[in-house]
Amino acid sequence: MTAATARPARAALGIGALLVAALAGVVWLATTTLERAEAPLPVLATVPEFALTEASGDEVALADLRGKPWVADLIFTSCAGVCPRMTKEMATLRKSVADVPDVRFVSFSVDPETDTPAVLREYAARFTEDRSGWLFLTGDQASIRRVAAEGFLLPVQDGEVARGDEAIVHSSRFVLVDSDGRVRGTYEVNDAEAMLALRGDLRRLRDEG
Repeated sequence: MTAATARPARAALGIGALLVAALAGVVWLATTTLERAEAPLPVLATVPEFALTEASGDEVALADLRGKPWVADLIFTSCAGVCPRMTKEMATLRKSVADVPDVRFVSFSVDPETDTPAVLREYAARFTEDRSGWLFLTGDQASIRRVAAEGFLLPVQDGEVARGDEAIVHSSRFVLVDSDGRVRGTYEVNDAEAMLALRGDLRRLRDEG
């Protein structure tokens, strides 16, 4: 073989080696991504025990929610800011995961003194005609704030109305809770990608069994 013919041969070998390396990289990336996607969702916190009153007037305790996953949020009916958007998004989420059996949705009022069961029923009716599987809870303020801070890791505080705050300041995140009352993720309602992730994570919990 002459020098002239050896150069193309070496070039071909070099290109072949690069292609093999690239293919190996693609396989590694795909395998790593698959393993990451299949990893269980983290456990962020555990929801403390509570006993609150639902819009129907029935008492609902944490024990009543065990055995099935649920999505929670914090709202109050006189909120002029993010709460209507959150409740509308919850209604949309509820429809979009209708294929995931037994998921429940739980909205906790952070203004229980105003939000009586009757007030919550009227508020809920603005967003859905069928509340089956969607609870609106009110009750002891200290209990609700404890659930928010210790369980959901989303503290609630009184706002400074004179400075333009809402009367109550709270998070605009949804919380995913598994069938054992453990928080497995939180999702910003104003982030479209986060809300898509929540839909996917609900299905992952379903597949966890």
